[in-house]
Amino acid sequence: MPVTKTAKRALRSSKKKTFVNFDIRKKLEIAIRDARKSKSLEEIKKAISLSDRAVKKNVIHKNKSSRIKKSLSKLVTFKKKQSPKKTKK
Repeated sequence: MPVTKTAKRALRSSKKKTFVNFDIRKKLEIAIRDARKSKSLEEIKKAISLSDRAVKKNVIHKNKSSRIKKSLSKLVTFKKKQSPKKTKK
């Protein structure tokens, strides 16, 4: 247990930050799980956004965020534009 007054304050602050960081991390994990399951563009955007916010608040490392975004972006499939068929005259 902390002895000095400032150490006690630091402990209180640390406990609050731990709770907030845990909440941010849990929301991110749930969003990633939902995005992988549904593979919808909206869910993927939400997970990427949460990942960026977690990096901004120093909850996760920026390289971990990059890996998350890379794996989620592989789930998105874009349809190729079909060129108009040319008919012989």
